[in-house]
Amino acid sequence: MAFNIAFVLFPDFEELDYAGPYEVFGTAARYVDKEWRVFTVAAQRTTRGTNGMHVTADYLFDDSPAADLIVVPGGFGTRPGVDDAALVGYVKRAGEGAKYVTSVCTGALLLQRAGFLAGRRATTHWGARKELAALGGVEVVEERWVQDGNVITAAGVSAGIDMALYVVGLLKSPDEARKVQRIMEYEPSPPYATVS
Repeated sequence: MAFNIAFVLFPDFEELDYAGPYEVFGTAARYVDKEWRVFTVAAQRTTRGTNGMHVTADYLFDDSPAADLIVVPGGFGTRPGVDDAALVGYVKRAGEGAKYVTSVCTGALLLQRAGFLAGRRATTHWGARKELAALGGVEVVEERWVQDGNVITAAGVSAGIDMALYVVGLLKSPDEARKVQRIMEYEPSPPYATVS
């Protein structure tokens, strides 16, 4: 039986927020579970990311198949996005029918606006924690990813890869997640120390 994974796109999405988890779930669909279908959904056919990447959506908000898992990336577009009725409406509709609702970075702002973070613990990019907390009703924590019920949020940008691997482990097994990680050769080893 198909398991649908929908990536929600909007103008000025952060490219790695989208592409990192997409690579994880796409790799899992090829090597772990061929029933997984990974696709993009947006308000218009072509959407431009913050750094200029153009993505052609597989579906529009009004013709997308039901999703079992939704992934909402962050990016500068989340700020105007919280007031975009079509975007928030799609996130709400798709998320209500999904087994899991996830976000990367400031995608958490859209999850909060759609009502998924009320009374939950969540994380986001370190530079947006106060902004998310100011929306109210959510306990913002400083973690790489957080699961609270069926909602899983990731911190900034590259944390989406870790969150997606966690979800593969949750849905399949930790061994299958390690397999995906190995295929991707994802073994972070940044050349410079983190600057606080």
